[in-house]
Amino acid sequence: MVVDDRLSRVFSALADPIRRDMVARLASGDATVNELAEPYSVTVQAVSKHLKVLEEAGLVTRGREAQRRPVHLEAEVFDLMTKWIERYRREAEQRYRRLDAVLAEMAESGVERGRTDIEGEAS
Repeated sequence: MVVDDRLSRVFSALADPIRRDMVARLASGDATVNELAEPYSVTVQAVSKHLKVLEEAGLVTRGREAQRRPVHLEAEVFDLMTKWIERYRREAEQRYRRLDAVLAEMAESGVERGRTDIEGEAS
């Protein structure tokens, strides 16, 4: 099954640790392909391929400043991810609250039943 939606492309692009590291580096400022390639033991072409995946996911864009082509992080994509994650975090939190309520109710009724049992044994 091939899912072609933006959120899937973003998560897929971020599945690679080098791409996640590039995004982290771009969070502090724009950088050229050569600057992004410096810390890795991969070729500039490999870094360009990683950037192409990030571009297709909408995570980065490439600009033009004279001779430089800086890569820019498109931070608004994180809003899309945050909304998706937050939705499921809230649902999970609500389920845990309901479970807590059920467990509290069980504990309370168990305590009362235990008291009744003890009282019944005493008489």
